[in-house]
Amino acid sequence: MSPETTVKKPGVRKTRRGTVVSKSGDKTVVVLVERRYRHPLYGKELTERKKFHAHDEANRAKVGDKVRIEECRPLSRMKRWRLVEIESASAEETK
Repeated sequence: MSPETTVKKPGVRKTRRGTVVSKSGDKTVVVLVERRYRHPLYGKELTERKKFHAHDEANRAKVGDKVRIEECRPLSRMKRWRLVEIESASAEETK
């Protein structure tokens, strides 16, 4: 395997979509991201859940919002992601 195949393209950052499950302190949200996939041997559909701490500069996100986050440089011990946009507000706000 040549080293050219393992080099990551500059400027390409990972993005994830998820739901805000907690407001963890000032300018921080915890986002739950779910990924569905088939088990390679048994074929059963599995759901993998992972929580990411994301930076929310404007403190706009609320619990229950659907958001998009993007990979960034380390901002603190836990925060490696940044809030890009709020795709839809939580049901409590729309009532």
